[in-house]
Amino acid sequence: MGCILKGGGGLHSRLVVGAVLLAAGEGARMGARPKCLLELGGVPLIRRQLIALSGAGVDEVVVVLGHHADVIEPVVQQFPVTLVRNPRPQDGQVSSLRVGLAALAGKLDAVLVALADQPLINAQDITSVISAYKKRAEGTSVLVPMVGGEPGNPVVFSAEVREQILAGDANVGCRQWRAAHPQEVAHFVTDNRRFRVDVDTEEDLARFERDTGHRLHWPAGLAVPAA
Repeated sequence: MGCILKGGGGLHSRLVVGAVLLAAGEGARMGARPKCLLELGGVPLIRRQLIALSGAGVDEVVVVLGHHADVIEPVVQQFPVTLVRNPRPQDGQVSSLRVGLAALAGKLDAVLVALADQPLINAQDITSVISAYKKRAEGTSVLVPMVGGEPGNPVVFSAEVREQILAGDANVGCRQWRAAHPQEVAHFVTDNRRFRVDVDTEEDLARFERDTGHRLHWPAGLAVPAA
């Protein structure tokens, strides 16, 4: 189902949106475990993200795997998404982003980039970011949620920006493109802290439990092959 967004006095024109969900990290600060398999309410974070993207009506989803791909793939393979593997995930998030952008196959109006380790993002959050992108200031090409003056995720940008990133240097991703084109970046100012919550360390897990009252669990029997 595509995105028909309401705003102002009527319907906005339909946006065809492709999403890249990044799940290729090593989780080095989590004992080299796949963060996206942490469970909230018994549901792995990566599945929660896919459910949210589906609920928001995103047209196409590419999931980028890398480290731990063999462990993560069975958790998501039932979803109607494209699974791709970054052959060099050790090169960092930019390399995974570029693999995902290249794998998007449809004719798109916009691209949304999401992180698989954000526990609280839901379909309404994604819809609100896409809607804010639709209503962004003229002359801008990227929409970044801003919470308390700090950037969050997911980020949305135009198909033209996607093409420029892929045509550029291998070290250029969305963040580097934004730094080089600040005049084309629009901010979605919000007090929705879900856009800022992710988990990178054991301390983040403890903070999440203190702040929300909910605990993130590693799945029972998780076995991570030695590198």
